[in-house]
Amino acid sequence: MTTRREFLGGLGGGAIAAFLPRPILAQQVARPLQMPPLLDATASGRFQLAAQSGQTDFLGRSASETWGFNQAFLGPTVRIASGSTVQAEVENHLRDAISVHWHGLVAPGEVDGGPHQPVAPGDRWTPVLPVSQPAATIWYHSHIHGQTAPQVHKGLAGVMQISDGRDGERGLPSDYGIDDLTIVLQDRRFDRAGRMDYALSMPDRMMGFLGDTMVVNGQIGATAEVPKGIVRLRLLNGSNSRIYDLSMSDGRPIHLIATDSGLLDRPIELDNLTIATGERYEILVDFSDGADVSLLSQQSMNTGMMGGMMGGRQASGPPFEVLPFAVRADLPARITALPDDLGGSRPSLDPAGATRRGVTLDMGMGPGMMMRQNGDRFAINGRPFDMTRTDFKVGLGHTEHWSISANMMMHPFHVHGVKFQVLSENGRAPRPQNTGWKDTILIDGQAEILMQFDQPASEALPFMFHCHILEHEDGGMMGQFSVS
Repeated sequence: MTTRREFLGGLGGGAIAAFLPRPILAQQVARPLQMPPLLDATASGRFQLAAQSGQTDFLGRSASETWGFNQAFLGPTVRIASGSTVQAEVENHLRDAISVHWHGLVAPGEVDGGPHQPVAPGDRWTPVLPVSQPAATIWYHSHIHGQTAPQVHKGLAGVMQISDGRDGERGLPSDYGIDDLTIVLQDRRFDRAGRMDYALSMPDRMMGFLGDTMVVNGQIGATAEVPKGIVRLRLLNGSNSRIYDLSMSDGRPIHLIATDSGLLDRPIELDNLTIATGERYEILVDFSDGADVSLLSQQSMNTGMMGGMMGGRQASGPPFEVLPFAVRADLPARITALPDDLGGSRPSLDPAGATRRGVTLDMGMGPGMMMRQNGDRFAINGRPFDMTRTDFKVGLGHTEHWSISANMMMHPFHVHGVKFQVLSENGRAPRPQNTGWKDTILIDGQAEILMQFDQPASEALPFMFHCHILEHEDGGMMGQFSVS
């Protein structure tokens, strides 16, 4: 069985340096990965988030100015109860307007937290969130039009757990930070002084920002310490654009137990898992053999039409290490067998009578398009986003069948206010990882989705649909719709 040391040695020093910053190569003692602080609101039904600035020294060389919720970078894991009504309080202590979108929460447009609901500097927003959906791992992030990418890059994002308190009955790991790990995947770049750098090149503007350094839960070079048993990983791709193709370094299987919008009916064994920006997946990994292994990813999968023309981006090359795992015998191994029945579901909506709608995700390549800083570099159905335009209206309770197609490269596609069923991908049955309830899907060519709109949204506070490559979203690849 391949160990982490053998794997990294096999890559060769030059290959490692291409993916990790020099300080990590010289690091003698791995630091244990820290979980985001847990803010458990299941009993109180209330939680507070304060957007604030701070200083974060990622590399041990120089501090970067960062933003976060209740802390310097990123935010706490907010746990709320399924079937409850939750009072949220968001304060903005920053110099810029922000918003807080509850990505994956199926709630009315008036509390969705999209670009029409900015929280001005010094102001407070107090939405009441109805939590009517089953247990799931969702997330929250700023969603100011034209500023989503830099604000999320700076740190305005965090994980949210919807809990029904029944994981013990299901035989699922649920000890936060021990056998139930929250894993926020992000990539960043740093300047020569070691400060986080978001200076966008032309490839970054056209294809989305890619970093050269792996950051997990806001930490670089940390190791996840796990018990000698089965561990649950709640994976969030919180990167601006990078798509990860994940697998274990020794080839051991991973078992998918939940997609964006909740638990499956039973685990699905996989060798690898693709996770695009905005997506969440929960997996189980068996560490009972006691071996230290690593979670790996293939190189950037999204070179698209430009290939090497756009800054030399290539899909080939050795995998890079996302997160190493160290097995500790002193940690309690509560779960030692995979559950057979997860108690979740697979979607089976009735397509009869559904309204058909086509959505194209468009990249403009005309004269001057590539050089534009904001606005209309990108579009949906040929029209760049306009805050004043309602693209269409949906009937409350109606079911719609959308056909989404992407040109030139892959695009993660997110719809606010719903969860959906993936009917097909490129004319074939959906990949196993897309057979559960979803709210974000990677469009690699064409996909068909089916969804029922049960939450209202006015034209003043509409729902968004957009590419979740944040530079594309800010550049105009977004639309909006009302539900009534």
